[in-house]
Amino acid sequence: MNFQSRVQALPRLGLGVSTEYGAARSLGALDVGALRAKFPQYASFLEVGVEVSKGLDADTERWASSGAPTTYHFLDLNLDEPEDFDADWIAGVRDHIRSLRPSWICGDAGLWHFGRRDRGQMLLLPPILSDAQAMSMAEGVARLRAETGLEVLPENPPGSAYVGPLHLLDYFARLCDRADTGMLLDCAHLAIFQQARGHQPLDGLADFDLSRVVEIHVAGGRKRSVDGFSWIEDEHSPSVLPETWRIVEHVVPRAPNLKAIVFECERCRLPDVLPVFRRLEALWG
Repeated sequence: MNFQSRVQALPRLGLGVSTEYGAARSLGALDVGALRAKFPQYASFLEVGVEVSKGLDADTERWASSGAPTTYHFLDLNLDEPEDFDADWIAGVRDHIRSLRPSWICGDAGLWHFGRRDRGQMLLLPPILSDAQAMSMAEGVARLRAETGLEVLPENPPGSAYVGPLHLLDYFARLCDRADTGMLLDCAHLAIFQQARGHQPLDGLADFDLSRVVEIHVAGGRKRSVDGFSWIEDEHSPSVLPETWRIVEHVVPRAPNLKAIVFECERCRLPDVLPVFRRLEALWG
């Protein structure tokens, strides 16, 4: 069964939020339970960032035990490195899947570590934007799908600089085609790439197959400049840049298989995130 057939069986999760180990206990963190209690339409599901070596924190376990929907976002896998798929890691992933019962797996298709995978390294770099690298990533997506039985949605990572001849969207078009998969389009990360390469926010989207987009991420960012070098910092703040909104507003009505939107705001106060959720609800409600 190909992706266009498989995607029809995926649930429409709606609007959700993300977390990772310990995020809910940090100063000023979003109280996901309070969000779900007061505005359940904005916390329809929880995207859980997982490092297998750390496991799940008590807040995530409480959410999972309630039976509320989740997705599994890996934070420790280089999809293009076969050695990352070791038996212990796969066993850990399967254990967490049993606990979370996620609707699918997703994660940035970049470098989460350089060299041997170590606990807490959490390096995240974008991939080399080449045809060969897209092929390697596609093999990893297909392998993880086979190992877990779940859809695996590669995400476009952030970066202050990108290496390789391809446009980011061309790279992911090749990856998705060869892995026969959908993707998680991070609109904030795409805005970062477009600025870094001197493109307009919507460049490349007219030629990209938006039926591949199953999930999107929205997050705040901050424009910075030091000694003539300008970049966008991915802050996960409530301050969503206009360039990101342009991408979101273009993609959402044109993505026929869109099932989920995550506002990444895990370390923000509840009153500060509501305007963003209201805008997303008006766009995709």
